[in-house]
Amino acid sequence: MDLLTNIIIDNNSRVPKYKQVMDSILKCINSGNLKLGEKLPSINELSEELLLSRDTVEKAYSLLKKQNIIESVKGKGYYLFKTNKSVKTKVLFLINKLSTYKMRIYNAFVSELGAKAKVDLDIYHCDPKVFCKIIDEKQYFYDHYVIMPHFKNENMQHMGCTDEVLKTILSIPQGKLIVLDRNLKSLSRESGRIYQDFTEDIYNALTSGFEKLKKYRKIVLVYPSKAVYPYPKGIVTGFKRFCIQYNLDYEILDEIYDSMELQIQDLYVIIEEADLVNLVKQVRDKNYKLGEDIGIISYNDTPLKELLGITVISTNFKTMGEGAARMILTNKRLEIKNEFNFIDRFSL
Repeated sequence: MDLLTNIIIDNNSRVPKYKQVMDSILKCINSGNLKLGEKLPSINELSEELLLSRDTVEKAYSLLKKQNIIESVKGKGYYLFKTNKSVKTKVLFLINKLSTYKMRIYNAFVSELGAKAKVDLDIYHCDPKVFCKIIDEKQYFYDHYVIMPHFKNENMQHMGCTDEVLKTILSIPQGKLIVLDRNLKSLSRESGRIYQDFTEDIYNALTSGFEKLKKYRKIVLVYPSKAVYPYPKGIVTGFKRFCIQYNLDYEILDEIYDSMELQIQDLYVIIEEADLVNLVKQVRDKNYKLGEDIGIISYNDTPLKELLGITVISTNFKTMGEGAARMILTNKRLEIKNEFNFIDRFSL
């Protein structure tokens, strides 16, 4: 292959020239136009033909070599690696926040893949600009991209994908993409999806536990509307629909405040663990009994909640991670609605 004709340099682009050289070479590799063991043009040849400085080409080759994509043979030049026997499948696992729940998904994913892949974990903190920057910089370095698209706006509210974010996601080869936690319907069938439906999930879970919930006089959802890492608004929508459907008195609070006006036969649906701890402490300080005087349902299960007997409504994080790994292992892309359950314990 004549690599020189396939390296495109846009002098009007703000992308550094060395990055354009790298991207062109990586595209040739991904398309199969550049074969294992094939020799690359020398640094001098490339700089002369493309009218680039020698330092620019040398930087591109140096970074590709550092990433184990090309190798230099003394006295002969640069080659694409001759063998990939020692190269594992490379996966970028991109999450919006570092939480207990996200790490349970990640750990299940890595465990299911075993030694068959090298997984890099990255975090974008719900910031759409950071998300786009990470994808742009690592566009051609991985065989698979597993992403959790949750974003916040300047008012610290959960939001959907902007046009810029969606364009960035669509720039990933769809056959290499697996989206977790949300169902982005604009993606092609070539991409994989394991998602929650936040509105339907909470509605259906509370409905399944209605026989136990109906003894309470009021249901209070504690939804942090401006958390550092905001939660999907669909949770509130599904909660309201449930309460209206069954004619239940309800209230929505931002947090559990100090010295709450606790009333017997109130039921609290708690999202953040800090609020859960605060509420349990206040219940105990007033000598109320969980499950009798005050009810609690916590959002998202953990081993500690199971140990303490806290009733939960939760997706299965383990199956989400394992399902994504199996898509990679079997080279299949599926659309899966992840299970979401009402788990009754002693706090109800």
